[in-house]
Amino acid sequence: MSTLFDSEVPAATTAAGPRPLVIELPAGLELINSNQSQHPRRRARIVKAIRNATHEAVTECPALMKALAAAKPGPLFQRAHVLGVLCPATSGVRRDPANWYPSFKGAVDGLVDAGLFDDDDHTRVLGPDMRLGEKREGGQLVLVVRGLAPDEDPLGYRAVAR
Repeated sequence: MSTLFDSEVPAATTAAGPRPLVIELPAGLELINSNQSQHPRRRARIVKAIRNATHEAVTECPALMKALAAAKPGPLFQRAHVLGVLCPATSGVRRDPANWYPSFKGAVDGLVDAGLFDDDDHTRVLGPDMRLGEKREGGQLVLVVRGLAPDEDPLGYRAVAR
């Protein structure tokens, strides 16, 4: 049994839920790791590139652009769950996908820029939940976005609410 996440069979999909959108960012895109120390300008340049690449990935999908046009003037989703999958360039090395949060955050901001959400605050976006995917040439980030009903609790958070 593999411990890696298969973005083709997303865990975010519930039995009653719609098929999620799978948005693949370009392979080889420079990413940011929380453990890296970088100059703020360099970091800002990388985040901007991730954000722009996400926006471009959305605009290059005809079905997604059609759905966005139909949703106008509002966003495509009022609420959604975002699963982020890190597909590394190499295998056999232990990784902590959560360390790549700055890259996933930039990608979610790109989804906002593209019009999938009005904002990425906690009332609209659940996640990004980060997982490790299979090795891919050049490495890649993949976003799995699934719309949620207004009161839907796909991860069982109400069980811990007081």
